[in-house]
Amino acid sequence: IHSHFLCFQMSYDLESAERAAYAPFFGYMGVAAAQIFTVLGASYGTAKSAVGICSMGVMRPELIMKSVVPVIMAGIIGIYGLV
Repeated sequence: IHSHFLCFQMSYDLESAERAAYAPFFGYMGVAAAQIFTVLGASYGTAKSAVGICSMGVMRPELIMKSVVPVIMAGIIGIYGLV
């Protein structure tokens, strides 16, 4: 029974050593993808909000300060993605 366990342990270590070679690559790619998509989403939200603020400034100038909230929320999403 002990020799069977030893063979299993040796084969398991060999497989884990093969997997460890490219595991950091996928880890860093996941981190990069998360940051890229978060920043893209925040910039898209900021751009769409800016269009709304511009049209709000033309149609109803008294409500411009209320229309700044979506820009702040888009910035918070960008900061949250970095954390």
